[in-house]
Amino acid sequence: MSFSDISLPEFAGKGVLITGASTGIGAELARAFAAQGAKIGLHYFASKDAAEALAEEIRGNGGTVELVRADASNSQELAAATQEVAERLGGLSGLINNAGGMVRRVPYAEVTDKDYDEIMDLNARSILVASKAALPYLRKDGGFVINTTSIAARNGASGGAGLYGSSKSFVSNVTRGMAKEWIQYGIRVNAVAPGVITTRFHERYSTQAQLDAMLATVPQGRLGVASDCVGAYLFLASDALAGYIIGQTIEVNGGQLMP
Repeated sequence: MSFSDISLPEFAGKGVLITGASTGIGAELARAFAAQGAKIGLHYFASKDAAEALAEEIRGNGGTVELVRADASNSQELAAATQEVAERLGGLSGLINNAGGMVRRVPYAEVTDKDYDEIMDLNARSILVASKAALPYLRKDGGFVINTTSIAARNGASGGAGLYGSSKSFVSNVTRGMAKEWIQYGIRVNAVAPGVITTRFHERYSTQAQLDAMLATVPQGRLGVASDCVGAYLFLASDALAGYIIGQTIEVNGGQLMP
């Protein structure tokens, strides 16, 4: 099914910033929200070529997109980029905090301050920075924030990915706390927790043996793809569908984890 076959007119003309949107889940989200008529703020850092190609694709399909580059682990860069793209889009109605990564696999017994700072800055602090920078724009008409957490936030993660999983646990709890605080502004905050999704993330950080072991634990009998996650984000973003849902995390993992 193409997400262009779904009609959610409430997004038409609304500004939606997606961090980490050049590849993987973020790229599929950019396509899906653009197909609903949203104006896309497409954040990237290292994958310039992919980001530009995606922006060209969206524009070719009649969509509106503004590219913005920033290191998500650098607070000043990310805050400035969020404000810049909000101004270029004429405001923001939604923020999807999707930027993140494992950085490296490191066992807890070997974690250094450098490991901690790099992993937590990218996955945890970036959520706070982008959300705070987006808040003045989101408050104008209400809106949504959706954070990307992970199955690793609940299951302790696979070998060497524990610190990454812990950073995503932070994201999950920030989602609950921020949801309580920001609903007074008409901003709904929720999260999506992908399971094992075959993107560049696992190409970089997981061996085939690790993927095979993870596959064996998935009742649905296959690993996920980026488009498997999109429906959960569209649902949570929609006031019509999820207007009374805040502080929740939707697990998208083929049954690998059923909390």
